[in-house]
Amino acid sequence: MEPGKVTFVIFDRYESLDLAGPYEVFGEAGYELEVVASKTGPVRSSKGLPVHPDRSVRTADPRDIDTLLVTGGDGVFAARSNRRLVDWIVAAAASATRVASVCSGAFLLAEAGLLDGRRVTTHWRKADRLAADYPDVVVDVEPIFIQDGRYWTSAGITAGMDMALALVESDLGPRSALDVARELNLFLRRPGNQSQFSVPLWSTPPENDVLRRVVDAIHTDPGGRHGISDLAEVAGLSPRHLQRRFTSEVGLPPAAYVERVRIEAAQRDLSERDDPVEAIARRYGFGTAETLRRTFHRIVGIAPSDYRARFRTASA
Repeated sequence: MEPGKVTFVIFDRYESLDLAGPYEVFGEAGYELEVVASKTGPVRSSKGLPVHPDRSVRTADPRDIDTLLVTGGDGVFAARSNRRLVDWIVAAAASATRVASVCSGAFLLAEAGLLDGRRVTTHWRKADRLAADYPDVVVDVEPIFIQDGRYWTSAGITAGMDMALALVESDLGPRSALDVARELNLFLRRPGNQSQFSVPLWSTPPENDVLRRVVDAIHTDPGGRHGISDLAEVAGLSPRHLQRRFTSEVGLPPAAYVERVRIEAAQRDLSERDDPVEAIARRYGFGTAETLRRTFHRIVGIAPSDYRARFRTASA
């Protein structure tokens, strides 16, 4: 196949990297590129960077599109109320070969009714809101990007470049995608998933004082004895009662919650300290380095050593 045309959609307070990252990938691969905005004149990003779009939705032909790519950004929630923009996206998606979004751009596709019944992703910080605002959309926070039919969605910001490389590979083959990745110093396929970036892995503590006491005990000493009987004693409840209430109110069974707290603690040590993996495993209740490696890979998607190489701080 020959490179096609990619039409980017931006709006006031879009995220500049949602545009610039995929734009560079597709441009390097030789695609025709255009930027369509919700208005004429310069459009400023969430950090103030102005872009002069090629066209506005008043003048852009929604039938002249191969790939439609909707950016995200802080302004996406206000942009959802712009009916002219949303209606244009609906019309453009109807004729486009495929439709994609970066980060919170998924909110605009969902507002247009294009993601109902589809499995999608977005930035891990915004996943809960996407699921709550659009209950017919199947939100999966783990992958860096997802393809569901002709719809592609990606996680936050730089993940748009991962998705763009995958789209180039789909169109032009792995050789072309590898050439672009080498030129831009990118992974052709980035290892891992969003869990490697999303620390902490949950947002708010439980409101109930009893359960907050249990959660605080786990976070205070991640490597301590946190079996269901131990936690039930902290809560002053029977193990069965605690299991039911904790799972219902926190969203994870106690054992799974403990496991994730321990992984979060291990992530911090791997990025901030020089301790061997074996020492970290013992410190946080995994027992052996092999158990930590298996659990870490299952939850985070990469090996502890790879995580350390990627996120190691300068002070460490």
